[in-house]
Amino acid sequence: MIHKHIGTLLRAVAGASLLLAGTAQAASLEAQLDSVQHGWAQAYYAAPKEQKDAAFAKLIADADAMLQAYPARAEALTWHAIVLSSAAKFGGGLSALGQVKQARKDLQQAEQIDPRTLDGSVYSSLGSLYANVPGWPIAFGDKKQADAYLQKALAINPDGIDPNFFYAELLAARGDKAAAKRYYEKALAAPPRPGREDADNGRRAEIRAALARLDG
Repeated sequence: MIHKHIGTLLRAVAGASLLLAGTAQAASLEAQLDSVQHGWAQAYYAAPKEQKDAAFAKLIADADAMLQAYPARAEALTWHAIVLSSAAKFGGGLSALGQVKQARKDLQQAEQIDPRTLDGSVYSSLGSLYANVPGWPIAFGDKKQADAYLQKALAINPDGIDPNFFYAELLAARGDKAAAKRYYEKALAAPPRPGREDADNGRRAEIRAALARLDG
């Protein structure tokens, strides 16, 4: 009887240990995501132009480490892609093409795992990529494909700041100022994202600047 109770106790302890280990791992991913997100906001919005290369180089290293630790998590893949595509935007040069192509691969893989992760960020990021990279034969840019992805993002997160902003940018590039203005204003009115205040503040500044250009 004593041995039976000891065996039951050991199984319970083992089960609790596995549960705690899983919780710790999840918390570790959350902590890494938080660090990368805040690092992105700093590099993208706050870092002076002459410091952006260094800021994004560090951020890429952090995103690489996160993805190495969690290669099958859609959140890690999505943010790895966001970091690479943002670095390409500011860095340019020969490395930019490789970065945007890798970003697309990351996002396509994330889509296969969980297309709704991070409130549809897979689709808003794919839409932004297809809208802004050069088209064939240099790269894969395609405004129609961008529109399709952004519509998917808006279906998942209709009131979100990012999908509305990116769709407004696409409409503005097409010359549809009235529709672009509606989506910019919807993005500006998006509910705040807890813990993402730095990114929200930077994005709102972008939106206000875009609205000023439309009205100018």
